[in-house]
Amino acid sequence: MRVPECAEVFDIFSKDKKFKQMKQFQTKYIGEYDVVIAGGGVSGSHAAIAAGRQGAKVLLIEQFGFLGGSLTAMGVGPMMSFHNRAGKQLVFGSPNEMVNRLIQKGASPGHILDGTGYCSTVTPFDAEMLKIVLEDMILEAGVDILYHTRLIDISKKGKNINSVFIHNRGGIQEVKAKFFIDASGDSELVKLAGVPFSVGRSEDGKSQPLTMNVKIGNVNSRVLREYMAKNWDQFDDKIRNDDKEKVLNRTARISLWGFYDLWEKAKAKGEVTVPRDNVLFFETNTEGEFIFNTSRILGMDPTNPFDLSKAETMGRKQCLEIYQFLKKYAPGFENSTIVSTAPHIGIRESRHPFASYVLSSEDLVTERKFDHPIAVGGYPIDIHSPDGQTTESVHLRAEGLYYIPVESLLVNEIDNLILAGRAIGADHHASAAIRVTPIAMAIGQGAGTLAGLAVSNNTLPMKVEYAKLAIQLKENGVYLGE
Repeated sequence: MRVPECAEVFDIFSKDKKFKQMKQFQTKYIGEYDVVIAGGGVSGSHAAIAAGRQGAKVLLIEQFGFLGGSLTAMGVGPMMSFHNRAGKQLVFGSPNEMVNRLIQKGASPGHILDGTGYCSTVTPFDAEMLKIVLEDMILEAGVDILYHTRLIDISKKGKNINSVFIHNRGGIQEVKAKFFIDASGDSELVKLAGVPFSVGRSEDGKSQPLTMNVKIGNVNSRVLREYMAKNWDQFDDKIRNDDKEKVLNRTARISLWGFYDLWEKAKAKGEVTVPRDNVLFFETNTEGEFIFNTSRILGMDPTNPFDLSKAETMGRKQCLEIYQFLKKYAPGFENSTIVSTAPHIGIRESRHPFASYVLSSEDLVTERKFDHPIAVGGYPIDIHSPDGQTTESVHLRAEGLYYIPVESLLVNEIDNLILAGRAIGADHHASAAIRVTPIAMAIGQGAGTLAGLAVSNNTLPMKVEYAKLAIQLKENGVYLGE
């Protein structure tokens, strides 16, 4: 039996040709869990909630000092969408419970009409309260959280990961587990375990552009609404044309894209260098506060730390341009102020693991019914071009939905690894649909439920009877498309 908290040697060879010496670091063994989850974004958080509620001993590892990932660290908002385009709700379970808790705290208006027409609904929220709600749900489930911690290596034997090596203020530490969930977004466990993957789109490896979101407050929403009602040509999204003013009057918060002519005017003057053809903005839970999902950084590899660092600085520069444009040209923004730029640049895609089954765009648009679904979704294929300023969309039929099979959460090379979040088995096109937060949360609940059942049945995830998994998911409020 291994004794916890024993010191070991972690060896690293120096790359310096002149010295070629071995450097030794002390590692500390800090214990064993049933399930270790890498990544405390929304998918990893809901995986932790699901596994913890089934009685598993769970450790959630997160690089920041808070949960929520794209919705908090990357400044994304609103959540879109829990529904298909016809307005039928598809995502329930713990993600919907989370929204209800936010509503009870006055931190979200709930699922409201999407003013853009791109989806039927959006779900605005208060990002700071979301951090607290997720912590409440996770701690109530008995999960341990380890903040300010990065995954640096693994140990494995055969087709099993034995432990992970992590780094934080306590130095280099080792944690053992029976099962591991990769909810890191960039498939860090996949990479370390030697599971094959691709990056970006198959033909050239280019990923969707990175975006630095900026939050702007003290906006006069009434003036902005009046301007929009009188200038629909500036907000002609070619999706919703006939009922825009009626929709605007019904929306509790503004969601729209546009400012076409003003945007092009500023670009012609060299005031804006953002390679995007419009301004996309969403009002948060707080009236007069808006998130601008508008910056676009092209040609960067999100798995390259130098590219990522460069993109962060470029993103903040673009956010300043966006803010200055709004102050000068956009009615209602005259007295606006910058609330924040996101702590971490937004990443739409990076690594795509070669899972036991890799979802394709055809699976989504044909609504292929898999035998073992763990979640469903209705968000369109939404590809921000890796090459330029356009965005390509493929919508399902209004009443449509697609199915995400358990096989897309499993890999052939490692028996005790489960995938969650945007980096499950899905190609460039399919991942452009399932990457959004409501679907990522639903996938997380599926992954955590699968891990919890593997623990309680003392079997591998791939050996868990699907009938038991489906029953457990339905008991926890998950809709599987029947």
